[in-house]
Parts: sequence; structure tokens; C-alpha cells
Amino acid sequence: MKTDTIVLPDPYHAGEQALQRRVGWRERLAEVGPHLMRDHMPDPHRELFGRLPFVLLGGMDAAGQPHASMVMGPQGFVHTPDARTLVIGALPEAQDPLLGLLHVGASIGVLGIEPHTRRRNRMNGVVRALHANGFELRVRQSFGNCPKYIQARHARWVDGAGAPAAAQRMAQLDLAAASLIRSADTFFIASAVPPAQVDSTAAHGIDVSHRGGRPGFVRLQRGTDGADVLTVPDFAGNNMFNTLGNLELHPRAGLLFIDFVQGDRLHVAVEARVLWQGDELAAFAGAQRLVQFHVREALRLSGGSRLAWSDPVPSPFLRATGSWAGTR
Repeated sequence: MKTDTIVLPDPYHAGEQALQRRVGWRERLAEVGPHLMRDHMPDPHRELFGRLPFVLLGGMDAAGQPHASMVMGPQGFVHTPDARTLVIGALPEAQDPLLGLLHVGASIGVLGIEPHTRRRNRMNGVVRALHANGFELRVRQSFGNCPKYIQARHARWVDGAGAPAAAQRMAQLDLAAASLIRSADTFFIASAVPPAQVDSTAAHGIDVSHRGGRPGFVRLQRGTDGADVLTVPDFAGNNMFNTLGNLELHPRAGLLFIDFVQGDRLHVAVEARVLWQGDELAAFAGAQRLVQFHVREALRLSGGSRLAWSDPVPSPFLRATGSWAGTR
């Protein structure tokens, strides 16, 4: 069935526009942006969501802290009754920070990613209904992302009841959390702009996105104030700056690291800043910027995962990137 499409006005808010202007892409994206951002999900996006055994979600709490989370289910647990409705037949785990943020009218970001095909689609929407075992979202923005920096790994849903996840909160990262971060080749980031900070005609709310690199591309150090600091290279992408544009206006973010062997999930609340120059940036091959995340707190969910992951096949785009070992 043909879906009438509303061509949105310039979909980029002031933070995104500022960074697009900085790198010389503002004029081009002002022209094509209204056609890249849709008010509905095209059929290929709907088909992808229907195949996935997990999706990534982003939300923001009352204190302005974004959170990135993952929900899991057998194939078909996500479906689209129509092009403007996404139904997720699962809820975050009891200890997951996103669970308490789900209410009618809440803005939620969704990332549908199929790592083994390196396909990913984004959808930002509003909770329209809550059910005992899931919720419905009304689409506000739908757009695709390129396959860059995605490590190809299969995710398989495992039938059978598992033990509920055990939660451990941390004011500072422990050795296991630090080890997971330092060996990661993938993480997910939720960012947000409160509605009061953007023009009412522009898209706003929550984004959740993927970041990938060589294993160890996230550097973890202890800052002068005693806080943990993560430094991440930011590679060439689509120049829309959905995530960094949000951070320009609201520098908090929520990170999610997944232990693909044990199944643990590590949620990290951070304060972010973008570094556009410096010796470290110049020495890290392929990096166009660095992003530093100051850790505010962390939550580890151990057990409860119903996914089995294959070994990764690195993205071919990583051949053009360096490592922290090669920096001065």
C-alpha cells in the first residue's frame, strides 16, 4: 500500500546544523535532509525490524540523563502494523534504567541493526501505548545509516527461560567493567536534546546510535579528578551529526557495552565533550575528532541474556583506522 509522505522541513536542530556548518556540509544537508528523514518507515526498514532478535533503545530520565538499552526476543517480536507504527513485544529488564522511562508520550530512539549483514536503520518516535509485555511507538523520524565500522556477527535467539539479570551499580568502573571497555570493538550511545532547547519545527528527542572500531578503540584512563575518562576516535560518517549535534546542546550521554561472550550488559552514564584538534587526534589514523566521556556512574547487568553471538568479522573500513598503541 502506498504511504503518503510528508516532506519534513529542515530536520536538523541547531546543534546538528552547527557541526554540519563546521565541516562544510550544511548547504548540502539543508537541501537533501528533508528527503533523507521520513515521517514513516519504508518497506525495507519494516522488513529488517521484523527479522531482528534485538533492538537498541534510547531514552532520557527526568534528570536529563540519556540511557541506552537493549531488548531481545524471538524473530517477529518487533513488527510494524503500518508504516508509522512500530510494536516491540518485549520490555527492558527489571533493573534496566530504561524500564522506568516508558510511559505514554515518552520520546524513544530505536536502532535496528543486523550486524551480520551490516544493515542498520534508525527510528525516533513517541510511546503511544504500553502493554504487559511490550509497547507501541508512533514514528516521528525514520532514516537509514551506512554500514561503516560494523563488525559482522550473528545474533541468535536462544529459547528457554533464563535466570533474571543481576544488577551491580558502580560509582567507578571496576576491573571487569574496565576490561570489557578496553577490549570492545562496538558500543552504543544514546544522546538527547530536551524539547525546550530546539525549535518546535525541528526534530528533537532521543537518538541511539552505533560506534565501532578496532578492538581497544575505546581508551580508558583515570582523570585528574579521580573520575574514569573514556576517549573514542570519531571516524568519517554521514556528516549529519545526529549524536554529536545532540552533545553540542546537551553533553550527557548513555553508553551501552555488550559482552558478546558472557552476555553481560554495561550501562555507563557520561558527560561528553568533543575534541577537534590536538596531538592525540593528529596521531590517531582515520580519526576526524575525538570524543571524551567522563563517567558519572555505571550499571552492570549480568546474566539474563537470551542471545548467542558468533565471533566477529571486522569491518573492512577499519583498515583505514589506527589504534591508541600508535598514538604519541
